[in-house]
Amino acid sequence: MGWAISKTKSVICVGKAQCIKRVKMAERCVFCRIVAGEIPADIVYQDEDLLAFRDIMPQAPTHVLIIPKTHITSVAELTERQANLVGRLIIVARNLAKKEGVAGKGYRLAINCGPEGGQVVPHLHLHLLGGRQMDAKLG
Repeated sequence: MGWAISKTKSVICVGKAQCIKRVKMAERCVFCRIVAGEIPADIVYQDEDLLAFRDIMPQAPTHVLIIPKTHITSVAELTERQANLVGRLIIVARNLAKKEGVAGKGYRLAINCGPEGGQVVPHLHLHLLGGRQMDAKLG
């Protein structure tokens, strides 16, 4: 899986089945649409800059995505000015791990970058996974 952008059909496909017309990435990005309230989500946290919601295809009993409300495609596009924002992603994840009851036994935080890195949605997001024993293999 990954994202595919058709230059001829102006379509972006996320995963196997969800395709939306491509206008501007920030306007049509699935996560930007969640931020805008156009697509429903099970929101567990939000503040001025960040939004956290449950993954619709969870890979663990607790699987929350923490995203910046501003569109940033991936880690590859981060700037030095966004260092504080990225730090806040991790702090929010830590706080949510406590709230979700997975902090005591441990949890995994993951950021995928680009299609070969496993990034399915082209919007920076941090995965919080917990509630089961994680495999030691990352690749």
